[in-house]
Amino acid sequence: LGVDVVFAADDNVVGEQAKAAVANMKDGDVVLLQNTRYRAEETKNEDNFSKELASLAEVFVNDAFGSAHRAHCSTVGVTQYLSPCAAGYLLGKELDFLGNAIDNPVRPLVAILGGAKVADKLNVISNLLDKCDTLIIGGGMAYTFMKALGHSIGDSLLEADKVDLAKEMMDKAKAKGIKFLISVDNKVGKEYKPDTEAMVVNSDEIPDGWMGLDIGPKTQQLFADAVKDAGTVIWNGPMGVSEWDNFAAGTIAVATAIADSNAISIIGGGDSAAAIQKLGFADKMSHISTGGGASLEYLEGKELPGIAALNDKK
Repeated sequence: LGVDVVFAADDNVVGEQAKAAVANMKDGDVVLLQNTRYRAEETKNEDNFSKELASLAEVFVNDAFGSAHRAHCSTVGVTQYLSPCAAGYLLGKELDFLGNAIDNPVRPLVAILGGAKVADKLNVISNLLDKCDTLIIGGGMAYTFMKALGHSIGDSLLEADKVDLAKEMMDKAKAKGIKFLISVDNKVGKEYKPDTEAMVVNSDEIPDGWMGLDIGPKTQQLFADAVKDAGTVIWNGPMGVSEWDNFAAGTIAVATAIADSNAISIIGGGDSAAAIQKLGFADKMSHISTGGGASLEYLEGKELPGIAALNDKK
């Protein structure tokens, strides 16, 4: 495209270099500013810095979905002083895929949630129970649900204060006719380290002194079967300690099942996106989100401040 990029490196962000670069711009030029986090006002969304940023431009286009859940000067404050304020192509794509998956999905809608803690995804689970046809829970947070079922979970990760809530969620899913799937077997380890002694046991038979670190082969098949006939799949969070090769099989199995399906597939950033990229499945996915935290908040049903501030979202 013949674009020339000028880097304005002042720690002050809107310093003399930046102002001079903007003043001397020609058609096809791009001025790249220093990281706005160098200014303490940025994360506080303070008005004076918002005005400074706005003084460099005539219109505002936000294409940073990964920051859209933050009410900062560069995502929200600047929109008070520029018009129009529009979504970029990437941000628009995120809204199209995530929005349709939640509000108008091709059914059945299968949601797969992993990660360590129930507390991190509590609102997401609650919102998806009103949207999806099948909800799959993996990763460390699954053991709190197993405990709610009365299973012995050994030394596995447990949020004791969330056990009753986990039971309520499973009861809600049953009442609404939603399939709620958790591990039926697990790969457990003696210690929390990559080369620990390991074995596979049923989910209601994890012995004391052992901890669940991945889903087992029967669960891998159970989850893959649920994905096979899906119309839309949303995946956010690994099935185990996927950064360790010895406990990555569950996450790999889920990624493979999604890649092999005909479903519209939406990967919610973070560890899930990393797994997809590592396995070379990126081109088989409909959409890989660029914002882990932003996609989670969107799946919770929250209005993201960086998006709400725009007057043109298409």
